[in-house]
Parts: sequence; structure tokens; C-alpha cells
Amino acid sequence: MGVVLLIAVLSIGLIFYFLLLGRRGIELIQVGNPASIGLGIGVLLLPIVGAWILWSTIAAGLSHQRLARLIDEQDLELDVTELPRRASGRFERDAADELFATVRAEVEANPDDWRGYYRLARAYDYAGDRSRARSTMRRAVDLERAERAG
Repeated sequence: MGVVLLIAVLSIGLIFYFLLLGRRGIELIQVGNPASIGLGIGVLLLPIVGAWILWSTIAAGLSHQRLARLIDEQDLELDVTELPRRASGRFERDAADELFATVRAEVEANPDDWRGYYRLARAYDYAGDRSRARSTMRRAVDLERAERAG
């Protein structure tokens, strides 16, 4: 609950900041000379882009949480309790790679199942490959959404 409260407070702060930026952009446009109009338009774009980023990040987080809950309910979460860890707490690279290979084989055997992609995204994360973890998680979200719809 503490994380949700923190996200809510930060989001409210960002929205307030976006409103201030928007008001400042309008004020710059109202000055009327070409330079201030151009600057005002640029300033108006910042809260628009920021709001889109905020919305997409929160929506992705909620989607990932839904999948995590479903995976937990189905008792399909990856068991990493036995994986050796470095002193930093991160998993040993070889052990994470071995886990990744196992999960990748599951996905190749059933490429239309979102559960496999969710587990593969987690394995990518454990292996330290965050960008592939994010893209694989997006695939899992898309497949789960399609399964729910159809």
C-alpha cells in the first residue's frame, strides 16, 4: 500500500506541474510575438508528452500487476529460491541464464500462451536484460488481453 500511495503522491505532483507548465505556455502564446508563440507551443507540448508518459507507465504497471496476480493464483511464478546470488543480491549470471533457457523452451513449445511470455519476461529480468524483459512483458500483456477478449 505504501508504494501505491507514493505513486499517487508523485502523480498528483506531476499533474500539478503539468498544469503550471500549460498555464505558462498559454501565457507565452498570449504575448503575441513569434518567438514567444513558438516557445509557448514548445512549453505546451511538455505537459502533453509528460501526461502521456505518466498514463502509459501507470497503465503498464497495472497490467503487469494483473498478470502477476493471475500467475500467482495459478501457482506458475518462477521459483528462484535455489538460484545462487552474488554478494550484491543479484543472481549469478550462469544460473539466471540456465533458468532463462528453460523458460524460453516453454515459450517455444507454446508460443500463444501469455503465461510463458510472462515467465520469460521474469527470466530476462533475473538475467539482467531489462529491455527484453519489458518488450516480452508487453507481449504477455497483449496475449492475455486477447485471451480475455476472445
